Amino acid sequence: MEKKDDYRFMQIRDAITSINQKVSFIGVITEFAFPKKSRGTDWFCSLKVIDQSHIKLGISVNIFSETPESLPRVASVGDIIMLSHVVIKSHNGEVNAVFNKKFSSFALYEGKDGQYFRPYQSSSRFRPRDLDSKFITGLRKWLIDFHLDDGPNSFSLLKDVKDREKLNIVCKILHVYEDAKTEWTAFIWDGTDIAASTINTKLEDEKDNPLPLQLEPLPLPRDVLCRFPTVGTILRVIIEKGYEKHALHFLNAGKWLKFIDILCEVHAGLWRGVLTRFTKLRCTSEDDSLVLARQSCYNERLSFKLGRIPYWSFPWCSELTEVDYDHAPFVTLMDVMTYSEVTSKFKCIVRVVAAFPYSVEDFCSCHGTYRIRLTIEDPTSRIHAFLYAEDGEKFFGGYPSIDVLTRKRNKLLGVAVNDIGGETDAPRNPPWVQCCIKSYYLDASDVWGSRHYRIFGTKNVG
Repeated sequence: MEKKDDYRFMQIRDAITSINQKVSFIGVITEFAFPKKSRGTDWFCSLKVIDQSHIKLGISVNIFSETPESLPRVASVGDIIMLSHVVIKSHNGEVNAVFNKKFSSFALYEGKDGQYFRPYQSSSRFRPRDLDSKFITGLRKWLIDFHLDDGPNSFSLLKDVKDREKLNIVCKILHVYEDAKTEWTAFIWDGTDIAASTINTKLEDEKDNPLPLQLEPLPLPRDVLCRFPTVGTILRVIIEKGYEKHALHFLNAGKWLKFIDILCEVHAGLWRGVLTRFTKLRCTSEDDSLVLARQSCYNERLSFKLGRIPYWSFPWCSELTEVDYDHAPFVTLMDVMTYSEVTSKFKCIVRVVAAFPYSVEDFCSCHGTYRIRLTIEDPTSRIHAFLYAEDGEKFFGGYPSIDVLTRKRNKLLGVAVNDIGGETDAPRNPPWVQCCIKSYYLDASDVWGSRHYRIFGTKNVG
């Protein structure tokens, strides 16, 4: 038979003062960490829970269980959790609640959009009570008008990302994808440009180990690409093996989400995020102040004449190249890839990160025709663009000597040279240059095939 005290739910504001005591409370889950192994034989996960009495800080709840399946499987950040007989602990000045598998219990309920009072998951010791629905109804009503805003300095923009750094970001989920290796990737965006990375491969690597155009094994279908924004970096986020079942139901396309302690790193010269077991997810809404600020900055960027050029090429790109179409507006490579018509012409600011063949002696065929495949990138994408025949002649100023051609290639691809002009193995940092790009199909029968791209109307004057 239940004790009368079991019906007493404390407000979190009062619960945090009950150090080393068992308490019961009900609240809203605002943050969720993936299950991980404890130092012993148990599994545990951490939740952040708030109620009307303790909105800003809430309380962290550490839940332990013998198996990961017995831990709370939160369906959505913003759901309600009922916790009974958890112990309030203080460690290094921070107060948290500890769930003990021997005497604590929990139950999970749908959040503000829920209509039922039956938990969608509960622990073995949980016993429903007559007054439970009253508390759940009160929280759901409160959630309708509730907005949890974080401080503006708590979260970074994608443009502030640094390699091998964990940070907090607020991003929109654009797409979630599973490749043939059953690896899950989420595509996220906040409207800003990630800084260009240095290229650690050598020029000669392009023959046998070319730089990839994307991190996923195959390009995304065109109908998916056409739904993406064409300005701002789209960051691929890899979900660490074993945690996809805990993360996927949070990653809903079209929704904004806060990522806590997401790892960002450079892979093959391309940025990616990694959702690790230390990453936490936090609920947000489209009217959150941080979301509104990012949308406002993005809209303001699009209103500028030069809003589509890479952020990191300001105040202007290198003068290494000149183009014929000064009157044409600049677009991004994502604009180029998703444009509805072919053949079409564009003007972009890009970096040339690779060339094939890499040796200038092989830039021309035995008949003296230029035929080079350049790998170019901007913050939105990376593509192959060919430099062929008369377009190559214009680009290099005819057929200069091997020494001149080598110097032009090295400047274009960011190859460092020593004091006597010899090439070094230092990481490459190609300059931002402007170029004209033409999209086309190989022949008239290829209208359902892949688009190809060609550099034209561009001269290397370096």
